[in-house]
Amino acid sequence: MTEVIQSQPEDASYDEILRELAFERMIERGLEDSRNGRVISNEDMDHRIRSWQK
Repeated sequence: MTEVIQSQPEDASYDEILRELAFERMIERGLEDSRNGRVISNEDMDHRIRSWQK
């Protein structure tokens, strides 16, 4: 967290910092899922997305 916060410009708003922290957390969770084999194929994801559009 400290690294993300310190990398922000001096005039960054609270909301911008929170967005960056949330984004960093999403990336870390995705990488952890990948390392632990919690992934799905592109075809499965395509099917899921199409089912949402119905």
